Amino acid sequence: MKKVALITGGSRGIGYGCAEHLARAGFDLAINGMREEKDAADALNVLRKLGAEVVYCRGDISSAKDRTAILKNVREKFGRLNVLVSNAGVAPKVRADVLETSEESWDHVVGANLKGSFFLAQAAAKWLVEQKQADPKNFSGCLIIVSSISATVVSTNRGEYCVSKAGLAMVAALFAARLGEYDLPVYEIRPGVIKTDMTSGVTEKYDKLIAGELTVTKRWGTPDDVGRTAAALARGDFPYSTGSVIMVDGGLIMPRL
Repeated sequence: MKKVALITGGSRGIGYGCAEHLARAGFDLAINGMREEKDAADALNVLRKLGAEVVYCRGDISSAKDRTAILKNVREKFGRLNVLVSNAGVAPKVRADVLETSEESWDHVVGANLKGSFFLAQAAAKWLVEQKQADPKNFSGCLIIVSSISATVVSTNRGEYCVSKAGLAMVAALFAARLGEYDLPVYEIRPGVIKTDMTSGVTEKYDKLIAGELTVTKRWGTPDDVGRTAAALARGDFPYSTGSVIMVDGGLIMPRL
C-alpha cells in the first residue's frame, strides 16, 4: 500500500515542487489549495502522470471548518495519512513598515501562516499517533513544516510575515518534542529566496542582491530545490534527525567575513 502525503499549498510554487518529488518517490497525494480545482487541473494531471493517485482538497487552512473538511477529504479518499507537508502561507497584501503594520494585515498573515498551520499540524499529528498506535511495527510517518529564512532574518517592511515564520519554527520544535515518544519525526525546512509567484514582484531586487553577495550559491532557489529536500525527509532518509532545521537557502544566512 502506497504512503499518502497531504501538501498544503501543493498546486503551485514550493508546494508543487514538494508534490512533484513526492509523486516521484511513490506517494499518493492530497493536494490542498485555495483555487478552484479546475484552475489547478494542469498541475494535478502532471502529478497523476507521475504515478500518484491525487485528490484535491480545496480549503483555507486559517479556517477551522476548512481544516476539518480537508482532513475528512483525505480520510474518505485514502483512509490513511503518512506525511503532512505544511507549506501553505500568505504574504502581506501590502508591504508596510513595522511602524505602520495594520491589525488587518497581521490577522490575515498570522492567521494563515501560524494559527492555521499549527492547528492543521495538531490535527494531522493526532491522526498519525492514532495510526502508529494501531500498527506500531509497520506504520511510519512524519510532519514537515516549511517555514522561511524570515524566521530569523529581519524584514522591517513585512514584520507580520517574519513573526509568523518565527512562530512556525517553534511549532516544528514543539511537535518534534511531543511526537518523539511515538517515533514520529518532525522537520522544518527553511527556504531562502525562492523563485515563485510570491516573489515575482521583487525579482529585480533579488537579481541584483544574488549577483552581489547575498548568497553563496549564485542563483535563485527553486521549488525543485525544496521538493528534493521534502522527498528525502518523507521517505525516511533522516530518521534520527527529528527537530532538525534544514536550510535551503544557498548559504544566505551563513556568517561570512
